[in-house]
Amino acid sequence: MRWHYIFYVVGILLFFLGLFMLLPLATALIYRDEPLLPHFLSIGVCLAVGGLLFLSLRGKNARNDYVSPREGMGIVAVGWMAVGAFGALPFYLGGQFGGITDCLFESVSGFTTTGASILREIEPVSKGMLLWRSFIQWLGGMGIIVLSLAILPILGVGGMQLYKAEVPSPVPDKLKPRIRDTAMILWKVYALITAVEVVLLMFGGMDLFDALNHAFTTLPTGGFSTENASVAHFDSGYIDMVITLFMLLAGINFTLHYQFLKGQTLAFWRDAECRFFLGTTLFLTLVIAFDIFGTVYETAAGAFRYSVFQAASIITTTGFATADYEQWPAMSQIILLLCMFIGGSAGSTGGGMKCLRVMVCFKYCYKELFSLIHPHAVTHVKIAGKTVPEDVVRSVLGFLALYMMLFAVAVVLLAGTGVDLVTAFGAVAAAIGNIGPGLGMVGPVENYADIPLFGKWILIWCMLLGRLEIYTVIILLVPEFWRK
Repeated sequence: MRWHYIFYVVGILLFFLGLFMLLPLATALIYRDEPLLPHFLSIGVCLAVGGLLFLSLRGKNARNDYVSPREGMGIVAVGWMAVGAFGALPFYLGGQFGGITDCLFESVSGFTTTGASILREIEPVSKGMLLWRSFIQWLGGMGIIVLSLAILPILGVGGMQLYKAEVPSPVPDKLKPRIRDTAMILWKVYALITAVEVVLLMFGGMDLFDALNHAFTTLPTGGFSTENASVAHFDSGYIDMVITLFMLLAGINFTLHYQFLKGQTLAFWRDAECRFFLGTTLFLTLVIAFDIFGTVYETAAGAFRYSVFQAASIITTTGFATADYEQWPAMSQIILLLCMFIGGSAGSTGGGMKCLRVMVCFKYCYKELFSLIHPHAVTHVKIAGKTVPEDVVRSVLGFLALYMMLFAVAVVLLAGTGVDLVTAFGAVAAAIGNIGPGLGMVGPVENYADIPLFGKWILIWCMLLGRLEIYTVIILLVPEFWRK
């Protein structure tokens, strides 16, 4: 494995990360509510380290575009760890986010679009830091590696292996023959939908700064807000409706958005996974609304408003809150907990297991039951009338087994740090599912500040596992990965 090539690509990522830091610097210049030195130092370090790695290793990688599967996974794993670490520099140097672990936690939570925060008070944080906190979620949503495939083809940073290692989908969709064109299309659709949300939020009374921040964290299903009370702060049915709509759009495969924009008006309906995702969300919304009507909210309209927002927020793994769902009946809390595991569609920015994997698992279980009744029948797992290849089925089942095993191990380790069982269960589910708010001391009106130091490192690892679809991170621990 060519480690020089891996660090060459990482150098490019860090260099452009430094350029992205010009945005919070410009924000700090506009609002003048914080020192500028932390921003300049952060930019300088990223540009220097990234430029040094690129220039020193460029000669060894001239015109070598082939990326092996192991190198692809190595680039994505090391690249995400690197941007998470260097992305924490503004937080650490600015002095508003605490020590190194807390700053790294906030940064990784941002890039992985988890939305778990260590901030006890959000409003006092400077505007530049808040915008950087939201913007890294926007970058992480579509993937900084996919971004590099879109804008850096001349540097030899390409290959289907990078795309497959990062894109959250069991079967990556190629919209165009060239992977660079596919990445560029996805980013254009992503940026367009973000811009539309900014405009609609401003129509609802948000100022430009709040609208940008919330759009930057809705489309990547991130959930960072500029207010302690999250979206509940605005107390607006219109804003709730707009954000709910865009959370659902973010939870749908982005290739379907492209097809819809190209004139295929039935693209969403024709996709079996999209129907499953929207149908599941609607069904769970109605169940929760029925459960909280009369017990928490006196009107059916109020019950539906808050149930649809929270159901969409959790199943898409966004993590925004308009209500303290820990005060809801137990059945509603359990449903939301199950939503943390389901997640959005494959090819969306959502986390969790993904609806397509859940569908394959259900179909496989039914096939096994059918085989018990008809042992000589030849059956296959089918989605939308098409047979799912056996290797994909095995991959899905292996992923689900590994997901639950790692979840159980992380819960045990986190409980060993001294937190209660409900908190350990909810925090790990929220971290590995890239959701943000969990249960117990990390509920929707709480934060992760009181999680013990070792517990935060466990959750950082869980966030990376969830964002990179388990395999890309965990494979680094397999001895065969390092052998020639």
